Amino acid sequence: MNTITDSLIEQQNELVLPFLKTDYEALGERLARTGIDIKAVTEKVSAFGVAIPSWGVGTGGTRFARFPGRGEPRDIFDKLDDCGVIHRLTGATPSVSLHIPWDVADAEDLRAKAAQQNLRFDAMNSNTFQDQQQQVHSYKFGSLSHTDSATRQQAIEHNLSCIELGEAIGSKALTVWVGDGSNFPGQTNLTQQFERYLDSAKTIYKSLPADWRLYTEHKIYEPAFYSTVVQDWGTNYLIAQTLGDRAYCLVDLGHHAPNVNIEMIVARLVQFKKLGGFHFNDSKYGDDDLDTASIDPFRLFLIFNELVDADLSGTLDQRLAHMLDQSHNVTDPIESLMQSAMEIQRAYAQALLVDRVALNAFQEDNDALMAAQVLKEAFRTDVEPILAMGRLLKNAAANPIAVYRTGNYREAVAKQRPEAKVGSSGIV
Repeated sequence: MNTITDSLIEQQNELVLPFLKTDYEALGERLARTGIDIKAVTEKVSAFGVAIPSWGVGTGGTRFARFPGRGEPRDIFDKLDDCGVIHRLTGATPSVSLHIPWDVADAEDLRAKAAQQNLRFDAMNSNTFQDQQQQVHSYKFGSLSHTDSATRQQAIEHNLSCIELGEAIGSKALTVWVGDGSNFPGQTNLTQQFERYLDSAKTIYKSLPADWRLYTEHKIYEPAFYSTVVQDWGTNYLIAQTLGDRAYCLVDLGHHAPNVNIEMIVARLVQFKKLGGFHFNDSKYGDDDLDTASIDPFRLFLIFNELVDADLSGTLDQRLAHMLDQSHNVTDPIESLMQSAMEIQRAYAQALLVDRVALNAFQEDNDALMAAQVLKEAFRTDVEPILAMGRLLKNAAANPIAVYRTGNYREAVAKQRPEAKVGSSGIV
């Protein structure tokens, strides 16, 4: 039973609307003094959406333990119900990205459930980083780059099945991430391993429908700890260039070495027309899959600064894929996903406030201090009134988490969904 009703949202919005209008008008007057139209910014932010990962609505875990939460989804249809709540409250998550084989179901049933929740399907995600029941060949030593041709073919066919299901439910992209690599020096021939990966990827690419895209994802380490086949954005770029015009690089914020300049990577991939999109999350030590902007909101802002700059110059690909990719170990996954979606919109709104004329002038004059100050002024601006008003434009909740807690959705589904067993480990 969905306790998040239209009447509840309207009731809660009415409580905060007077204060919101006051704050919004005050911010609008302030921005107007610098030539910024708050309504134009609000409309852009309100229209910006990010995809929800189907697996994100379940409780995550670590390599050591997983502590299940109450009311966890039992299958993809429960997941879509949870995703529907997130979109209803935020108006910011109109699509869901499926992970196969975790989410395999009848295509007609998937379309019907998505329509019921006012959702559509984003990129399909293949899984060749773990073995499944009744799987003939193991991926322990790799998948698309495995030394055994039968294992590679198995991995290829899995990706082709993802495309087939994706076509049936309206997806337009396939995301491929592999855990292939090595854990010891000398374990594998690095060049031959990459050649095998490219050969496998070429086969998958040739099977893409004409209007589809292929996103490949790089990751510096894990589960392979000495080397990974697609270890950084340079290798990822080589893959996209080798495969063709519909192959693009996907940037996961947690898949880089600590302190790597991710915004510069974004700028480079935009410049050479190979940026495909993002998996948003945050990290403190490695690929932590923490809530987006929970650790370094300034970095997220700097990434969106590059995206806005590219958009204004006409070089930004308007089909960029934006998706959350997080693991929620100690929070309610629905709350974390809502918060993260709003943080992404916050970074976008702040980037829209950057004084581009002043920034360019300071850059041309090599005035490092003032150029940095221009960015900081935009980043320090409290854009919460813009975000809340943008949600109202979509008849969503001004304060999604407050409405969610008032509606007691978690308690309601916990009565319907059996309690998950304890004792497992892993991120999903």
